[in-house]
This record gives sequence, structure tokens and C-alpha cells, in this order.
Amino acid sequence: MRSHVRRFAHVFERLGLAMAGAASGLFVAALVGSTITAFTSQGFLLLMMICGAVGFYLGIDTPPSPAQPPSGQPSRGNIDAAEFLSAVGTFLAALVAFVSVLVIVLRGEPHIAWTVAIMIGWVFGVAMQIVAGTIARIRRIG
Repeated sequence: MRSHVRRFAHVFERLGLAMAGAASGLFVAALVGSTITAFTSQGFLLLMMICGAVGFYLGIDTPPSPAQPPSGQPSRGNIDAAEFLSAVGTFLAALVAFVSVLVIVLRGEPHIAWTVAIMIGWVFGVAMQIVAGTIARIRRIG
């Protein structure tokens, strides 16, 4: 019984992360679309939301590497690529989403270069999350 509840809770957690990623993608797309007219379409909004949902679903809470020492023991300088990409990607995606919301709420009009930097930060952050999640899951299967 406990394993069913755990699985259900884990799926709910992942869906919540996916919704947070989709919302973040919506905020970034709204900011970018309000500044760059080429990105004002509903398709762009949907694409950014889907990428955010997939990135946050896959890239947060990646399964640990089987080569990692048991919990509580310090690692000897080995860097897990999936864990590193997940951490940096999550931070970058969350940072640019936060900045996007801040600009929207404060009704700022950033220079086009800042808008492009926000979009690039979002794309790289979400891409890192997707790659991290893919690496971790392939490693778990293989």
C-alpha cells in the first residue's frame, strides 16, 4: 500500500513541477513577445510552456548516479553531469522567469538586448534540465 501512495505522490510532485515550468515559460514568453513582435504568436507561447513543462518535469529531482557513494558519505571530487546540469539549468530557468515576472509586474521596458538575454537564458536553462533528466534516466535504465 505504501508504494502506491509513494508513486502517486511522486507523480503529483512531478506534475506540479511541470506546471511550474509551464508557468515560467509563459512569463518568459509574455515578456519576450511583448518586446519582439516576431514572437507574439500563440504557438510561441505554447512552445515555451511545453519546453518549460518538460524541462522542469525531467530536470528537477533527477535520479542519482549509481556510482555515487551511499547517502551521508562525501563524494571524492567527482562531478555528476546530470546533477550539475540539473542544478545550473534549474537556477538559470528560474532566474530568468523571476526577472520576467518582475519586469512584467513593474511594467518595465527592457532594452532588446536584455530581452534576448532573458530568452537565451531560458532556452539554455531548460535545455540543460532536459539533458540532465535524459542522462539520469538513460543511466538508470542502462
